[in-house]
Amino acid sequence: MKNLLLDGKMLTYEEGQTIMDCALSNGIAIPGLCHLPGLSPSGNCRLCTVKTGGRYVSACTEPAIDGMEVECETMELSQVRMQLLRMLFVEGNHYCPSCEKSGSCRLQEAAYHEGMLDLHFRPFYPKREMDASHPEILLDRDRCIFCALCVRASREIDGKNVFDISGRGIETHLIVNSASGKLLDTDISVEDRAVHVCPVGAILVKGKGFEIPIGRRLYD
Repeated sequence: MKNLLLDGKMLTYEEGQTIMDCALSNGIAIPGLCHLPGLSPSGNCRLCTVKTGGRYVSACTEPAIDGMEVECETMELSQVRMQLLRMLFVEGNHYCPSCEKSGSCRLQEAAYHEGMLDLHFRPFYPKREMDASHPEILLDRDRCIFCALCVRASREIDGKNVFDISGRGIETHLIVNSASGKLLDTDISVEDRAVHVCPVGAILVKGKGFEIPIGRRLYD
């Protein structure tokens, strides 16, 4: 076992773990939207940005080093996360009051954690296509934040290749790997891990909306 300092707290970790792995194994949650234990790290959302050795790194991809000192919960880093969160909200079409995921959305949770009260930036209102072709699964691209969790889960856990990310900038979009580009023409199943990893509700199981009433959800 090796040690590092996170915000002045001594944490132990095993060889090969990242800063994020180390924090989680010690019961500390570093904000992040694209990390899930069991999936390869990607550093897509950058929300887990921490500071070590005078430089910014993503906690989910940076290897833990014995004796390193890491800053996370500082005013400087909180401001960085706030700007990232504001951009994530305005780059998509997030209508929280009417969203089935409201109250159990990790993007919403992160905004609450950082004390975000407004968008600050002007919304982009991108045009994104919804895919309701599958009888059991709904793909609502308006909510997608391009964390690529569904992409990695489909490949690494389900052994399929249903999703991918395409385009750049405001043209970035989640695609379905089928000739038609529709979920209906893939081998996706409602039991697939990829269907249940989305942090924002871009992928939903049909017929199960609002099972837990607003007011009794995780982040209400």
